[in-house]
Amino acid sequence: MTSKFVQYLRGDQNAPGERKLIQKLDFFILSFCCLMYFLNYLDRTNLNNAYVSGMKEDLNFKGNQLNQINTVFTVGYTLGQVPCNIALYYVKPKIFFPTCMVAWAGLTMATAGAQSPRSIMAIRFFQAIFESSTFVGTHYILGSWYTEKELGKRSGIFTASGLAGTMIGGFIQTGIHKSMDGRNGLAGWRWLFVIDGIITLPLAIYGFLLFPDTPKNTKAPYLTAEEKALAISRVPKVSQRTPISLTFLKHCFSTWYWYFFTILWIIAGETESFSSNALLALYMKSHPTNKYTVSQLNNYPTGVPAVGIVSTLFWATLTDFLGGKRYLVGYWIGITGVITSAMILAYPNSTSVHFGAYYWAGSVYACQATFFAWANDVLRYEEDSLRAVVIASMNMGSNAINAWWSIVFYGANFAPRFTRGMWAMIAVSIAMAIWTALLVWMQVRTEKRREVESAAVAVAEKEQNIAGVGEKGGNEIGEKV
Repeated sequence: MTSKFVQYLRGDQNAPGERKLIQKLDFFILSFCCLMYFLNYLDRTNLNNAYVSGMKEDLNFKGNQLNQINTVFTVGYTLGQVPCNIALYYVKPKIFFPTCMVAWAGLTMATAGAQSPRSIMAIRFFQAIFESSTFVGTHYILGSWYTEKELGKRSGIFTASGLAGTMIGGFIQTGIHKSMDGRNGLAGWRWLFVIDGIITLPLAIYGFLLFPDTPKNTKAPYLTAEEKALAISRVPKVSQRTPISLTFLKHCFSTWYWYFFTILWIIAGETESFSSNALLALYMKSHPTNKYTVSQLNNYPTGVPAVGIVSTLFWATLTDFLGGKRYLVGYWIGITGVITSAMILAYPNSTSVHFGAYYWAGSVYACQATFFAWANDVLRYEEDSLRAVVIASMNMGSNAINAWWSIVFYGANFAPRFTRGMWAMIAVSIAMAIWTALLVWMQVRTEKRREVESAAVAVAEKEQNIAGVGEKGGNEIGEKV
C-alpha cells in the first residue's frame, strides 16, 4: 500500500521526460486557471459581501431583489456555457480566456458606479456571459492535457481556488470597509468592485503571453518539440468533427453521455444550494435575536468555503488514488444533504445547529472537481468536440434550473429558516444517490462494450497479419518455382 501511494503521488509518469513535462504544465496551466477562477469567484460572490456591507441600504434594495440579480446573472451564465466552450474549438485559449477576463474586469468596476438594483442587473447579465468561459473551459483544457490518473488532483486544486475566492472575499470586504469606506466619497462596498476589477488585469496579460493552449496547437516557448510530441501521445487519438453542424448535433443527442452527465450536474448543482445562495450570511443578517456586525457578517460565512476546500482536495485526491471512483462523492453528497437539512428542520431555534449544518454542507462542493473529472474520464475516448459540449451542457443545465430554483426555495425573504428549501434539499440529495448509481451502471456497460470492440479489432488485425504473411510466403514459393 505504501509503495502504491508513493507511486500515486509521483503521478506514475514513466515515459522519458514526462515528469518534467507535467511540472511545466502544472505551473503554467494551473497557475493561470486557478488564479482566473479565484478572481472569477471573487467578482461573483462579492455581490453578497457588498449586500451585507451597506449596498442594501445605499441602493434601497426591496424584498428578494438580491435573488433577482443573482437569477439574471445565472441566466447570462447559462447562455454563455456552450458557446464559450465551442469558441475554444475555434479560438486559441490563450486569446479567448484573457479577452473574457478583461471584459468582466471592466464590468466589475462598472458595478461600483451603480445607482439602483436594476442597473446592477444589467451589468451582471453581461458579466456572467464572459465569466461563463472559466469553469467549463478550464475543465475542457485539463481533460486535454492530463491523463486519468492525474486529472482528479488538478480538477480539485482548480475548484479549490474558486472556493478560496469565496472565502477570502469576505475578509477582503472587511478590510476594505474598515480602511477605505468613505474615501474619495465612495462607500466601502463600491471600492470592493473597483479593486476586484483592477487586480484581474495583470493575470489577463499573463495569459496572453504564456498560456499553452492545447497539445495539438500549442506554441508555448517553454515546451520543447519532444515535450509537445509527448503531450500529444499521452491522450487517446479520437476522431474529430466540427461542433457546428447538424451531423454533430444528431451524434451528440444520440449518446447517453449528454443526458446522464447533464442531469447529474443539474442535481448536484442544487445540492450546493446552501452554499451557493449564501444562506448562512442571510441567516445571520435576518437572525431573530442576534445582531451581527459587518465584520462578523463577512467573516463567519468564510468557514463554509473553507470546509469546501478541504473536502474538494480530499475527495479529488482519494478518488484518483482509488483509480477514478468519482461516484463515491455522489453518495457522500446524498448523506450530507439529508442530514444537514434534517438538523435545521429539527432545531429551528438553535443557532449553533444552524452554523454546524451550514458548515458541514460546505463539503458538498467536492462534487465540482470530481464530477467534471468523471465526465472527462468517461469521454476520454470520444471526440474532443463532444467532450467540450457535454461539459458545457452540464453547467448550462445546472444554471438553467438554478435560475428559478434559488428564488422558489431560497429567496432572501425566506430567511432565516428556509423551511421550504430544507425539504427541497432532502429530495435532491436522495435523487443524487439514485442517479449516481444509474450513471455507474451506464459507465460499466460502456466500458465492457468498448473492451469487446477492442478485442474484436485486435483479433481482426491479427488474422489480417497472418493472412498477409501466408500470402507473402505463397508468392515467394511461386517465384522460386
